Amino acid sequence: MNYISTRGDNTKYSSAMAIKQGIAPDGGLFVPEEIPSVSMDEIMLMTTENYQERAVRILSLFLTDYSREELQDAVAAAYDEEKFGEIPAPLVQLNKYNEREFMLELWHGPTAAFKDMALQLLPHLMTTAIRKTGETAEVCILTATSGDTGKAALEGFKNIEGTSVVVFYPSQGVSPAQKLQMVTQEGDNLHVIAVDGCFDDAQTGVKQIFNDIELAQRLRERGYLLSSANSINWGRLVPQIVYYFSAYAELLKSEKLEAGEQINVVVPTGNFGNILAAWYARSMGLPIHKLVCASNRNKVLSDFIRDGVYDRRRDFYKTSSPSMDILISSNLERLLFELTGRNSGKLNDWMSQLQEEGSYKIDPQALRLLQEVFVGGFADDHGTAKTIRDIYDRCDHLIDTHTAVGFNVYSRYAGRSGDDSKVIFVSTASPFKFSGAVGDAVYGQGYSKGRSEAVMIEELSNESGLEIPATIAGLDKKSVLHDRQISKEQMKETVEAILAK
Repeated sequence: MNYISTRGDNTKYSSAMAIKQGIAPDGGLFVPEEIPSVSMDEIMLMTTENYQERAVRILSLFLTDYSREELQDAVAAAYDEEKFGEIPAPLVQLNKYNEREFMLELWHGPTAAFKDMALQLLPHLMTTAIRKTGETAEVCILTATSGDTGKAALEGFKNIEGTSVVVFYPSQGVSPAQKLQMVTQEGDNLHVIAVDGCFDDAQTGVKQIFNDIELAQRLRERGYLLSSANSINWGRLVPQIVYYFSAYAELLKSEKLEAGEQINVVVPTGNFGNILAAWYARSMGLPIHKLVCASNRNKVLSDFIRDGVYDRRRDFYKTSSPSMDILISSNLERLLFELTGRNSGKLNDWMSQLQEEGSYKIDPQALRLLQEVFVGGFADDHGTAKTIRDIYDRCDHLIDTHTAVGFNVYSRYAGRSGDDSKVIFVSTASPFKFSGAVGDAVYGQGYSKGRSEAVMIEELSNESGLEIPATIAGLDKKSVLHDRQISKEQMKETVEAILAK
């Protein structure tokens, strides 16, 4: 399986090269030259496998230059029981009397967020790629985060030989728990830096650094190669495809589903990587009817799915679901590449319009293909809080703010559409990572005022019976190791300074 750029470069890359580089030299994103197929017979075989075996099965379709043994070793190291428990991505039935609604919990890893499902595996894929390609430079993982990617990348790559990590996060755009997780992270090869501005400012700065050819040359001369841990890196995205197949296999295994029966999947969405992984799974043959793209008040994706106009020229809102506070969804580029029949010329025009004018409009055919699969919707903070309380009352499940956005949007879609397909709600983070907003929802507005993060986490644990994840317990007692804050204009010089040492 070779990889090509969405921007039209005719060069073909191995999966190891695509993972090592992160982003294509022409500024595009790597995509597989063709999307492999998975038959229902193969999906039925997955019902007899554990998560690790399912992961190797799917990964081997895309990472064909990795040996089966290399993939098995990487998967075993990434998803071991000490990190994830017995089942890395459990599928739970929300109510024993309702066999239509299920929740895919993706937050049982080391940082209590879904990013662990990919970022515990990516370091093993990356180091193997470095070895396979004969790379001698140190790979610097450069990442912008809206809260969860940063911590997951730091945890995954800490003290990994031949790598370093630079994480930029918006200074006021993450939850207190997310910030504490990052700024207290130990590791000799790690750098965590706050950026004045929002996530889009940090993400734009990182993209500009990747696209700076002269900078890349200077860093090469010093023995460094830049790569990414954001979902623009195919090595971040491909592990996410696995858990959609795994969830479907679990439904078959428990006889909650007939083979071939279509399901709906609801994904709280910011940078579009998680829901794009579900789209790839669908394109491979997984029976998915609708993909529900749930946004918060920063509803650029919801508007786009409705009318085909992507317009980032709008007010930016800080919400109770900060990992979705994004106005430029990078992974949408991969989907548009596919929806246009891989027309790089058309895609380049749209991306240029986005950069220069702040918006673009896709053609009617691409919009029709988009709307055949995707449903968009959004929830504000009030609706999110109400949904957290409703799900807790109805199902005795405590959910975080991002997951609640998904439930809120889907309830309205189901009501107006009459769609009675079985549904999987993707749960992306532990509720303890957003204890203030979750506490306000459960106990009433104003609960969080004056309470410390530690007290709120403890009270929510006592209320719900949920165990506090180890990565969150005692955060307030850990030493702050990273306290640097810069303007967005200083990002490039900061990276150069770090890699000059």
